[in-house]
Amino acid sequence: MSLDASMALIEGPWEHRFVAANGARFHVAEQGEGPIVLLLHGFPQFWWAWRHQMAALAEAGYRACAMDLRGYGASDKPPRGYDTRTSATDVASVLRSLGASRAVVVGHGWGGWIAWSMPTLQPTVTRAIASLSMPHPLVFRKASFSNPRQLRANSYLGGLQRPFVPERQMTVHGGYVQRLLREWASPEGIWPSPEEARIYSDAMALPFVAHSAAEYYRWVVRSQVRPDGWRFAARMRTSISLPVLQLHGQHDGAVLADTAGGSADYVTGRFERHLVPHAGHFLPEEAPEVVNQHLLDWLATLP
Repeated sequence: MSLDASMALIEGPWEHRFVAANGARFHVAEQGEGPIVLLLHGFPQFWWAWRHQMAALAEAGYRACAMDLRGYGASDKPPRGYDTRTSATDVASVLRSLGASRAVVVGHGWGGWIAWSMPTLQPTVTRAIASLSMPHPLVFRKASFSNPRQLRANSYLGGLQRPFVPERQMTVHGGYVQRLLREWASPEGIWPSPEEARIYSDAMALPFVAHSAAEYYRWVVRSQVRPDGWRFAARMRTSISLPVLQLHGQHDGAVLADTAGGSADYVTGRFERHLVPHAGHFLPEEAPEVVNQHLLDWLATLP
């Protein structure tokens, strides 16, 4: 059965729209009215990962906007533009297209990596940030070199550096995606359900999505020895003066909980960090009630 991007337009209490931003077209699912909270998904998912938070945010008086990152879901899938600087520009441009001058940016996994970059790379549009399952990029990079357990957890990154092979693995039979979902989730939970695993594997099998997903991680690994990566690391040493919320799962199989500390060293603004018990990497879906409560409580404190 052939798949097309319309499968990402899952029906629900939200509305789907497309916006032009940074030379591409991005899909955004919206729910609620009020101040915008922009939600950035991680790998190997798409906007639908935020469905539980969208309902809670809308009920609390926010306009929840979950976008498909470049290369994912129903957004455009150009051959280039998977470095973090371009991702931050994508997010800022989408916010402007949605009519927001400044907004709270919330990211999970790779989306959390992008959220961490927003106060430095796109400060004029960023009001505050929250990162789920991802510490500050420099903290994660240091742990990836110094912590043997994190190095083993990063083995998938090495596999994604190969040409062609990972794209085929991610699109054939859905086994690659479903294995990551289960390995990175908490062994104490029942997530993902068969339906959720199928939806995410189908979304990764959409034309060009697997290549785009791999390109994000090819950049983050290869840029370590390139000037663009050095410049990014230098910029990220700038202290973040905005409010920051960090949530991490106790049983995260992708970014280990014992490597996720240290982000406070890069934040001079109000910093709040919580470890979510009995949860793995996919916090928005494994522990939606806990995430919703932390997120709403934190949002209520923002000036």
